[in-house]
Order: sequence, then structure tokens, then C-alpha cells
Amino acid sequence: MPRFSVVIPCFNAEDTIADTIESLLAQTEQDWEALIIDDGSSDDTRLIAASMAGIDMRFRLMKNDGVGPSAARNMALAEADGEIIAFLDADDTWHPEKLEMLDTFFEEESADACFGRVYQSDGRTVGSLTGPYEGTLTLQALFAENPVCTMSNLAIRLESFLASGGFNAEISHNADLEWLVRLIGDGAKVVGIDAPLVTYRSIGAGLSSDIEGMKAGRAIALISAARYGFRSDAGDEAAYLRRLLSRALRRGAPGMDTLRLGLSALAATPGGWTSSPLHGLRVLSTTLIAAVLPRALRNALFSR
Repeated sequence: MPRFSVVIPCFNAEDTIADTIESLLAQTEQDWEALIIDDGSSDDTRLIAASMAGIDMRFRLMKNDGVGPSAARNMALAEADGEIIAFLDADDTWHPEKLEMLDTFFEEESADACFGRVYQSDGRTVGSLTGPYEGTLTLQALFAENPVCTMSNLAIRLESFLASGGFNAEISHNADLEWLVRLIGDGAKVVGIDAPLVTYRSIGAGLSSDIEGMKAGRAIALISAARYGFRSDAGDEAAYLRRLLSRALRRGAPGMDTLRLGLSALAATPGGWTSSPLHGLRVLSTTLIAAVLPRALRNALFSR
């Protein structure tokens, strides 16, 4: 039985998957298997993955029938042989010491799952690092800042993942948030590690529909959270909208879309901007002129 099962869902990731796999091969801890799950790609994703995996028997190339990353990740419920499940999206990369640090963590701690800190990237440059999270992850932290950031940053013991029942494959966006809500709500202990472990690539098209999908998925996650007695307050909602706004600015969303988001966040509660005053002021001031700010300048301000 390998120590880790690395689950890599992929869809039309020909531009990034080689870097993702290389970051796994570069790990200082090599006791792992990898499940590369192609979700019906129409580009060369599967060919690239197969060519790289063909020289290493630890890789298993699998197929999902185009039903989304949640269903792909759920394949680990039946297919994973490792003691610990570590998720890795096909456009993200891991730092070389990630699995070694996770091995030590799970050896010394009784937690069910853990996550580290994340570098943001626009695909060309590496920018800001998410802050450290101390202690056990709470529902309030999930709905405000969500320090996990990306599923590439989450590792969980196999038995705990099995007990969670996996992801809701009917949710197209924020299915990871809804799963984390159930995981924590049912008593799992999820702990932050104060070390950068992942570089998260935040790029893509269709921002308007993407943002609307994220908001819809969040609404479903809030319904799940309500079953555990949690209610998000105005401050949490404003902090979430501010984070969504920063994401939209980094990814080049149209100026009017970012302006509407900014006004919504400010209307929710002005206090929601003060948990990180410098960042909040920068986001707000840029939002107010987003309709006329040149895209290159906006990217320079928010890719870091």
C-alpha cells in the first residue's frame, strides 16, 4: 500500500498538465501512486499524460465520462490504494517538499486532513502567498476567507474521505466548499500547516458565468452548513465577495462586472473590508475605476 494516492482530474489541460506531473515527479517523498483521471478532453491532455505516465508504473491513467471534476475525484473512493488522499488539479503545481511535509504531519498529528499555504499565479508570474491559518478549520473561516483556496492544497486520510461520502457531483462550482462543510460539520479535524505547498494557477475565460456559478454553489454549501447550525453573517459575506472580486480582477473580468461585485461587497457591510485594510483599500479603489483601468495595469496590480 503506498503512503499517498494523488488524484489528478484533468480536462483540456494540454498547456499545464506536464508541469503538474513534473511537480509530482520532483517530490522528495516518492511513496505514492497517481490516479490521472481524464474527463473527456478533446485536446492532447490524455496523450501527454499517457506519454509521461508510461515510464512510471505508479501512474494509472483513467477515464471519466465528462461529468466534472467532482465525479473524477470521487473515483478515488473505489480506486485509491494509498493511506492518504492528496488532490492535485491539472493546472496547479506542488512544491517539492509537499508530500514529505504531509508524511510527517500525518505521522505526528491525529487530524483527519490538512492544508498549507498557496502561492497565486496568473500562469506567467507567481504572486501573493495566502496567509497562515492556525488551529482547526471552522465553518466560519470557510465561508469568509476559505484558507484552503484550492483542492490541490487538501490532503485527507483515506478512511476519513470514505466516511465523508465524497463530493456532490451535481454541483458545478464550489463543490469542494460544500464537501468541506460536510466534512467539518460531521466532526472531522482539518488543520492548517504554516508552509507554502502549492502554486495555484488562476486563469480562464467565461468569468461572468464562472462567478455566477461560484455564487450558486456557495448558496448550496450554505444550505448544507445550516444543517449543522451555521449561519453566515454580513461580515463573512462581504469578505467572500471581496475575495471573489480579487479573483475577478486577477483574471481580467470586464470592468463593469468587477464594479458590480465591488458595490455588492461594500453594500453588504463596510466592515467586511477592514479585516485586511491595505488589501481591501487596494481592491476597492481599483474597483471604482475598473471600467476604465487598462487591463495590463489591472493585471499588474492583482496578479501578485
